[in-house]
Amino acid sequence: MKTLNPRNTVVMVAILAVLMCITRFSHFGTAIHLPDASMAVFFLGGLYVRRHLAFVGFVALAGVLDFVSVRYAGTSDFCITPAYSFLLPAYAVLWYAGRLYADRLQATAGSLVVAAGVALVANTLSFVISNGAFYWLGGRYAEPHFAEYVARLAQWAPLFVRTSMAYVVVGLVAHLVVARALGQRDASRVAGR
Repeated sequence: MKTLNPRNTVVMVAILAVLMCITRFSHFGTAIHLPDASMAVFFLGGLYVRRHLAFVGFVALAGVLDFVSVRYAGTSDFCITPAYSFLLPAYAVLWYAGRLYADRLQATAGSLVVAAGVALVANTLSFVISNGAFYWLGGRYAEPHFAEYVARLAQWAPLFVRTSMAYVVVGLVAHLVVARALGQRDASRVAGR
């Protein structure tokens, strides 16, 4: 896929930032809140925006949103431990996996299925990093051991990865719809000349 032009890059950054802002406060979703889209935002950001500085901006946005939610919105600080710093490599896995695949992305079903596969692997690895850091370094478990970690990983990974993948799939389907609509518009222009 060609790199987005500056105007479209700004639009994509805005869409992803708004998505993160409206979903970051609720990891699992409720009757009035969508589940957290942060993992998907980082993958889609890498896929479409690609810029290193944008990655830094999204990491900063996530940190600010977490600070505001804990400090002013009454969200529990249970997850804010020394392991919180491991969100940086967890999000980097997502961003740079998207960035790695970006040049091969096309508006075809096959390409989008491969993009979803890349997202699945990246989301899983990202969750293993963040969850593993929280379990082993977060200080919340008195006597951590491998069997308990594997059980917790098996319990929580499907939920987080499935949620992120739902957002990624919606984004990829939107990509296909927009690309085909623009392709038909461009084809109509050429045929009309």
